Amino acid sequence: MPNADDMLKVAAARADLLAAPGLSPEPQRKVAVLSCMDTRIDLFPMLGIERGDAHIVRNAGGLVTDDAIRSLSISQRLLGTEEIVVVMHHGCGLLGASEDAYAQALAADGVLPTWRLGAFDDVESTLRHSLARLRQSRELIARDHIRGFVFDPERGTLHEVEPATAATPSDVSAG
Repeated sequence: MPNADDMLKVAAARADLLAAPGLSPEPQRKVAVLSCMDTRIDLFPMLGIERGDAHIVRNAGGLVTDDAIRSLSISQRLLGTEEIVVVMHHGCGLLGASEDAYAQALAADGVLPTWRLGAFDDVESTLRHSLARLRQSRELIARDHIRGFVFDPERGTLHEVEPATAATPSDVSAG
């Protein structure tokens, strides 16, 4: 039997647990979390959040794409979130993947998407770039409280990645 059929049956059997009467679509903790869709990432126990606490936005890599910015903008502008947390992880399927090979495979099937795979070689560097992109996104109204974390699914640990800082004149060596 297909998975979707099983899922529908489980949802029907658990309707009393799934019902959320009175729970607002506005997150109680006013936070939105952008994370990778990897099955090893269970954000609720990891971040100490419960249903109703946060908006959860997931995509391949936990990357700041145009659609992720769209979702985060809606989260802030329409539903009151004031903080963004980005969670990437070690062992991501996009880590070391080939943009060219993926594009060629799609092209061989006659598919020419408007988006790119989003492959990367360094999780922390990519996360720093993502944090910078969010801070520069004028679609967002709350850009002062954006933080990024890297999860290690083998050890179950989470560590913060500090955002890139702009070079100051004292940081630049004289040429």
